[in-house]
Amino acid sequence: MTRDTNLYSQFVSFLKILLPLAALTLMSTVFLLARPPSGDNQIPYAELDRMAQEPRLSGAHVSGVAEDGSVIELTARTTRPTGDLIEAEALAAGIDTADGTRIDIRAGRGEIDSAARTARLTGLAHLQTSNGYEMETSGFTADLATGRITSDGALEVKAPFGSLTAGELVIDTPQDADGQVMLFQKGVRLVYTPKQ
Repeated sequence: MTRDTNLYSQFVSFLKILLPLAALTLMSTVFLLARPPSGDNQIPYAELDRMAQEPRLSGAHVSGVAEDGSVIELTARTTRPTGDLIEAEALAAGIDTADGTRIDIRAGRGEIDSAARTARLTGLAHLQTSNGYEMETSGFTADLATGRITSDGALEVKAPFGSLTAGELVIDTPQDADGQVMLFQKGVRLVYTPKQ
């Protein structure tokens, strides 16, 4: 029994020397191999001055009702006023039409013209409707007074009945119609996919 106790005591004594030496070796390795700080640690005061002089608003949210009864909501990650125009980043429009259809438009950027009461969503705009239409184009223009939406260029559309391409899309509420109508025009090409 004394021999086992003696071996155990020797082992503990050995660890009392070895473990602090190992810790010291590890710490010296960390300090020796650490990278020096980069030279670019100065505060960009010119950039801070420019940002302080340029008014911005984060998380903007505007809503209203158009003449056709559509409820329109606009949200943006950041906005910057420039006269009558409000420039926006990550601009989104949500439209609840009078007939119950939901239209969601998202774009990388855009602008809201408060005088003309229009919103332009640009930079690969994506439109999706609650009745199964999904499309992408270079941009959309929404008339906030009337609720009319037009595409800025050609678009590709996934529809409940297949897919199509068109040169232009107009979403409008004709006077005698019960709700909004989607009108695809300028070189429409339809690929019909029958349901299984």
